[in-house]
Amino acid sequence: MAVAKKSLYTGAEITWCRLCGNFGLMSAFGWAVQELVETIPYEKFVILSGIGCHGKIVDYIDLNSFYSLHGRAIPTATGIKLANPELKVICFVGDGDIYAEGISHLVFAAKRNTDITAIVHNNRAYSLTTGQFAPTSPSGFKGKSTPYGSPEDPMNPLVLMLSSGATFVARGYAGFTDHLKNIIKEAILHKGFSFVDVLQPCVAFYNTYDLYNRQTYKLEQTDHDPSDFEKAYSKTLEWDYNREDVKIPIGIFYRVEKPTYEERT
Repeated sequence: MAVAKKSLYTGAEITWCRLCGNFGLMSAFGWAVQELVETIPYEKFVILSGIGCHGKIVDYIDLNSFYSLHGRAIPTATGIKLANPELKVICFVGDGDIYAEGISHLVFAAKRNTDITAIVHNNRAYSLTTGQFAPTSPSGFKGKSTPYGSPEDPMNPLVLMLSSGATFVARGYAGFTDHLKNIIKEAILHKGFSFVDVLQPCVAFYNTYDLYNRQTYKLEQTDHDPSDFEKAYSKTLEWDYNREDVKIPIGIFYRVEKPTYEERT
């Protein structure tokens, strides 16, 4: 029987900047849900967000939602999943939000293999607070807090997630919405902790569209086996979030099945 579909837009005024990468990410997620709803009812989805430009997404998508504190979306999502294991729980988090303030929660969700999905809006800056450097900003990044350039090297979140035990590790790009939609669908359907780092350009404080349009390439199943940890780890090292002269792989790096936290508690 055909499913009666509804618009996922709440009608709230969207206050993201024109051409913000968040639009592409939200579109990809919306399309993913509309395809998944053939077998998963709308009411089984729960979305959460942290603090940052990304956080507004829960105002715009008409699904069960929870607006969390800075860096705290994941422990809230864990509680929701434990209370009702039938739900599909998706966290929208920012790079500053989750790779700094909330990094311990991210690591332990991966370690436990909690059956939730974390989608990171990675614009590589603290854009809501007008452009300070963030954990994935390149070395030398000039912003409000580092006018002479950041003295730090960026972290590689995919390496962190693999070493922490995540059973689904992927990277997408908000400019390739159809490709990103497919990654998000696979992440939501995966049983275990799913992590998707989304390259999401900020047109106001760090516009990376040209870089990603030029340098990204899609991982193909014929060339990459996502069940092979060593190969996945090697792929995550191809780009260190610092250089602009190397190719940037996007797609599913790693995927395996293991008992989830909820099954073991």
